[in-house]
Amino acid sequence: MRYWLFKSEPDAWSWDQQVARGAEGEEWTGVRNYQARNFMREMAVGDRGFFYHSQTDKAVVGIVEVIATAHPDSTTDDPRWECVDLKAVEALPRPVTLDAIKAEPRLADMVLVKNSRLSVQPVTEAEWRLIREMGGL
Repeated sequence: MRYWLFKSEPDAWSWDQQVARGAEGEEWTGVRNYQARNFMREMAVGDRGFFYHSQTDKAVVGIVEVIATAHPDSTTDDPRWECVDLKAVEALPRPVTLDAIKAEPRLADMVLVKNSRLSVQPVTEAEWRLIREMGGL
């Protein structure tokens, strides 16, 4: 299993909306960055990811699971863009803010710290475990 981080602006697609989709999940559409798209192409069913609220909250708020591998993004006719499907797994008891992540020396090399604009990004197993712990899991 691999680990990822998925960023979404809460006013566009929030954690609560993801949870409401239940086991059916939702396509992670609208990604228009080649590097982020390529990361989605690497994903396998069962991979886990952090759901990150960008812009306002700037915090990891939940955990999602990949339930469908990369396929054409239904929001465009352009064949270059693909997406995966995600379902909510669990909320973090305590959101982990970007400030808290940046303040943790063991997370200094995390992609979120070095390239905070990338909407889909890999997370190492050590980062995964530490952020889960910071979030109360």
